[in-house]
Amino acid sequence: MKFLDVAKGYASSGAGGNGCIAFRHEKFIEYGGPYGGDGGRGGDVVAEAVENLNTLIDYRFQQHVKARSGEGGKGKVMTGANGGDAVMKVPVGTQIYEEDGETLIADLAEPGQRVRLLRGGNGGFGNAHFKSSTNQAPDFAMPGQAAQEAVFILKLKLIADAGLIGMPNAGKSTFLSRVSAARPKIADYPFTTLEPQLGVVKIDESDFVLADLPGLIEGAHEGVGLGDRFLGHAERCATILHLVDGTGDKVAQTYKTIRRELEAYGEGLAHKPEIVALNKVDAVSEKDLAKKKAALERACGHKVHVISGVSGGGVSTVLRAMARQIDARRAERSAAKPVTMRAPVTRAERQAVNFKAPVVPKSPEAELDVVVKSAKPVIVPKKKKAVKAARLAPKPKKKAARTGKAKAKPKATRHSAKARAKKAALNKKRSRR
Repeated sequence: MKFLDVAKGYASSGAGGNGCIAFRHEKFIEYGGPYGGDGGRGGDVVAEAVENLNTLIDYRFQQHVKARSGEGGKGKVMTGANGGDAVMKVPVGTQIYEEDGETLIADLAEPGQRVRLLRGGNGGFGNAHFKSSTNQAPDFAMPGQAAQEAVFILKLKLIADAGLIGMPNAGKSTFLSRVSAARPKIADYPFTTLEPQLGVVKIDESDFVLADLPGLIEGAHEGVGLGDRFLGHAERCATILHLVDGTGDKVAQTYKTIRRELEAYGEGLAHKPEIVALNKVDAVSEKDLAKKKAALERACGHKVHVISGVSGGGVSTVLRAMARQIDARRAERSAAKPVTMRAPVTRAERQAVNFKAPVVPKSPEAELDVVVKSAKPVIVPKKKKAVKAARLAPKPKKKAARTGKAKAKPKATRHSAKARAKKAALNKKRSRR
C-alpha cells in the first residue's frame, strides 16, 4: 500500500428536514386544528482515530464525505427521521487543519478519540408547533437549517517513540532491520528509503516503536533532495538517534549539516534528546576510528556510541540508552496526565469541594427534625353538624372591669346549639315571606 501522509478532503454535513403543514380532518372531530410535525435533524461529520490504519491513502480516492439530511415532518404530528452521521476514520496521530493548512482544528493522538468537524442542521418546526390561543390554525411551517460545508487538510504524524535520522546511506535501514522484524529496502545507492518505515524494538524489559525516516542532505529545508517534509514524523518522538557514516571523511561536518537542517525545520526538533552513533565501524581501522570519534564528540559536545549495523556490535548499548530516555518521557506524560475525579455525592464531599470548610456531621435529632418539618400536615375532615355547631356557638362576653367581679361564662351545650339553629332557620323563612 502506498504511504500517504497528507490528504485533502471535502466534507458536508446533513441539512435539517422541513416542517410539515397539515390539518386534522377526522369524523366526529369538529375542530381539527394543525397537525404537522417537525423535520428531522441532519447528520454530523465526525473524525475518529482508529488503530488499524497507518496511512491516509483512503482519502486519495474518496475525497468527498457527506452526511445524510434529515427527513421532513409528516402529518399526525410525526417528526421526520434524523440523518445519519458521516464518520471519517483516520490513523492515530492525524492532525486536521482548515483549508489554509495552518489553522489546527483537532489532533487525534489517541485511539478512539472523536471530534465533530461539522454540525448537522436542525429540523424545521411544523405548524402544530405554532398553535396558540391567539393563533389556533397556523398555516405556515419553518424550513430546516442548511448544511455546513468545509475543506479539510489531513496530515499524518506517526506515533513513534524514537526516530532515525542522518544522511543518505548512513545505515538507517540496516539498523532498523537488525533491531526489529521490519524489512525495509536496503541498497547501495542514496535515497533508498522514500517513505517512513516502522519497527518494534524489544530490549530487556522495554519495547518501543522506532521510525526510519528518509535521508537528509544540505538544503533539504529548501526542497533539495526529498526535502524535510518527513521530519514531521519525528515531532512526536521522545528521542532521536542520529547515525553518522563512519566510512566518510568529514564526520563532524556531516553532523553539523544535519543539525542545521533540524534547526531550519523548527517544531522543537533541535531541542529533542539526541543520541549520536558512529555507524559502519567494522569497515574502519582502529586508528581512523579513534580520530573520527574524537572529532564527532567535539562537534556534538557529548558521548558518541560506536556501532555496526551489520555485525551488531554496540547496538545493545544504544538501544538501552534510547529505552532509558523513552521510559523517562513516558513517566513524565503519565504524571502530567490529569486525573479524572468523580462528582461529589455525599454531603461531606460537596461541602469540601464547594466551600472548602470543615464538615460538621449532623446529629440524629437534627435529621429527625428535618424529616418532621418536611412532612405535610394531615387534615382530618370534620362532620357537617360539628362545623355548624362551632359557627353558631355563642361568643364569649368581654371581661368585666377590674374592680368588679367577672361574670360566669354560659356553657354551650348541645341542646342550646340545636335550639339556636332551629330559631335561626325559622327567622330566615319568615324574612323570605
